[in-house]
Amino acid sequence: MKSFKLVSLQVVTSEEELVDIELTEGLIINKEDEQNRWLLEGFINKENYDLLLQATQGKYHVRIQVVITKKENTPATFDTEILTIKQVDQYYSVLFEGCIVSNQAEYAGLLLEDLITKGLDGDHLIGEFKEKLQLRPRISAAKKNHM
Repeated sequence: MKSFKLVSLQVVTSEEELVDIELTEGLIINKEDEQNRWLLEGFINKENYDLLLQATQGKYHVRIQVVITKKENTPATFDTEILTIKQVDQYYSVLFEGCIVSNQAEYAGLLLEDLITKGLDGDHLIGEFKEKLQLRPRISAAKKNHM
């Protein structure tokens, strides 16, 4: 098993919107098992816990996007299940288990698709694509993976 710092967490809603869940601390573990499962744990405050509940609409099967190790890294998308939620002092520990559904190689395609759906074309599309490829804004991979 390998562990990494979980830098950010976003929930993909049923409307395919991204909801930022601010982490106090986070850890992600690649279980390196036959099913390619990962464990993800985030510590969040009460306000973000309420936001998480709203975004998941009480469901325990959740698609999330996370950034691992450094904030500059490309987000990875996971299909997860919420295993446990425990209150620890004034925080909540949320433990997810799931499998990765997109990787860094797909990011350029997702970015291009996102820019095209926003109506960009020609030189403007090329310019925005190059700029955003360097800035790496978060893009929901939900649309592509649900097609």
